[in-house]
Amino acid sequence: MVEGAQVNAGITVSLEWRDQVAIVTINRPERRNALDVPTLHALRQAQLDALEKSARVLVLTGAPPAFCAGADLGGVHEDEFHEALQVVLRGFTQLPFVTMAAVDGPALGAGAQLLVACDVRVATPTSVIGVPAAKLGLVVNHWTVERIVHELSWPVARAMLLTATTYTGAQLSSLGSVHRLGTLDDALAWANEIAQLAPLTIAGHKIALESTAGVPDVHELVRAAREKAMLSSDAQEGRSAFGEKRKPRFIGS
Repeated sequence: MVEGAQVNAGITVSLEWRDQVAIVTINRPERRNALDVPTLHALRQAQLDALEKSARVLVLTGAPPAFCAGADLGGVHEDEFHEALQVVLRGFTQLPFVTMAAVDGPALGAGAQLLVACDVRVATPTSVIGVPAAKLGLVVNHWTVERIVHELSWPVARAMLLTATTYTGAQLSSLGSVHRLGTLDDALAWANEIAQLAPLTIAGHKIALESTAGVPDVHELVRAAREKAMLSSDAQEGRSAFGEKRKPRFIGS
């Protein structure tokens, strides 16, 4: 069961639990879950809380009717907003477990940034994803451009950033940029499956996937993660379960 499943009015971000799956919900439906500085701080705290409690998967979603319609334009030019947004975006990439965006409705601007910051994506077919910066006279930062390219592909990035084209969840699914089509319940079912996988393996693979040429000693970090996984009791459990034809029970050590 989901602990604390009721999203309370006045709370801009809620953190709920389904076993080892952390469910983070942006809760500003009256603003279509647009981000402001307090909401970004709350998202960062939810990341840290999920890390502290050893989540296996974090699912990010939005209270209906949107995933996240972007930034509250009243604060979009403030340095504090941009700094807080970058901390949150990079925070999703640095967590040692899988992060999943569960999208239903608009994911625009900062909402699209949240979507590509997550490792995997589930969306309803009619969800709308895009970066309308060209309609607002804004330029997104280089991290966002690179991330959209890597996660959604060069052609999609060019269309989103240069022509303000939006895509539906179904369109991005056909391109492989959305991993599965479905509702939040479908996303949580998949998250539960992922939560049964070996945590040290996921942590090591994520270091490698998120690494770039500019990260110092990244090969050493990956090597250390591989060695830690190989010497773990989980690795022994995985081999034993395979030989015994049963489902493994990983504990993350």
